[in-house]
Amino acid sequence: MRQIQPKKTLVEQTYETLVDAICSGELPPGERLAQEEIATRLNVSRQPVNNALAMLKSNGFVEETGRRGVVVSEISPDQFRAIYEFRTAVEPFAVRLAAERLPADAARQAEKIMKDGKAAFFSGSAKAQVEADIAFHEMLYHWAGNAIILSTMRMNWQHIRRAMNLVIREGIAAETSWQEHNRIIEALMRGDVAQAAAEMEGHIARAQAKTMEALERPRP
Repeated sequence: MRQIQPKKTLVEQTYETLVDAICSGELPPGERLAQEEIATRLNVSRQPVNNALAMLKSNGFVEETGRRGVVVSEISPDQFRAIYEFRTAVEPFAVRLAAERLPADAARQAEKIMKDGKAAFFSGSAKAQVEADIAFHEMLYHWAGNAIILSTMRMNWQHIRRAMNLVIREGIAAETSWQEHNRIIEALMRGDVAQAAAEMEGHIARAQAKTMEALERPRP
């Protein structure tokens, strides 16, 4: 029987809606977030909005600025440099764990993820491309069978989404990322753990270079 999933609270739904708007660029850095306006737009009371804003502040998506109140935080190059340094250590390790714990249907899962990624790239949709990229990496975290890696990286990916949308909007090609994903999978499927981990390390390094280039470019 299928497990009954608990419904998300209004606070959780409000938080996720605001995170999506921030990460997609619908709510850009510096945008003021007025509780009453948000509550009206989302058709909820001010309480879940207030609680959601507190969560967003705790997770670094918004900040208090005095007279202007709560605004969307700037995308910090230093923060992303730290995230990618963390990824450089964690994701090759996740690949090594995944190699030890591959599920029986790993090849089928990978084939679907790669197909979805190719479709997302050719769709031209930034949202679809980001979601496909996240799905690829989350597949590897699940294969690794380490709940701490999965939960920690999920929070980091919320921030990475912001930078990825910026990278895609600026027209930096994402096709090479999927070629790199494919090499990681091929190495895993043939049991070459060292090569798979090395491919992941290189993939993270190149992603960091693209991201930092986009973040550090002067804005008009």
